Amino acid sequence: MKITGVSTPAIPVAAQAGASQAAAPAPAAVVGAGAALESAVLQPAQSALRALPDFDAARVAELRDALAKGELPFDAGRLAGLIQRFHGKG
Repeated sequence: MKITGVSTPAIPVAAQAGASQAAAPAPAAVVGAGAALESAVLQPAQSALRALPDFDAARVAELRDALAKGELPFDAGRLAGLIQRFHGKG
């Protein structure tokens, strides 16, 4: 699985009832500040993630061999339950 550098755009939050409109910052200011913060804080982590391979082929081969030799327990029923739970069926 490859993680991309695409982020979710900021969604402005509507003012609460009774709150002063003057107190709320303009959406452009909020987005601009968030983008600068994201850039400064996340940029090193994003660079490190880009340098990583999509997956560790050696580790996959090691786990595949362990499964084939019976050294790694595998519970198909548990896996099926986890898949169903993940997809909202249980």
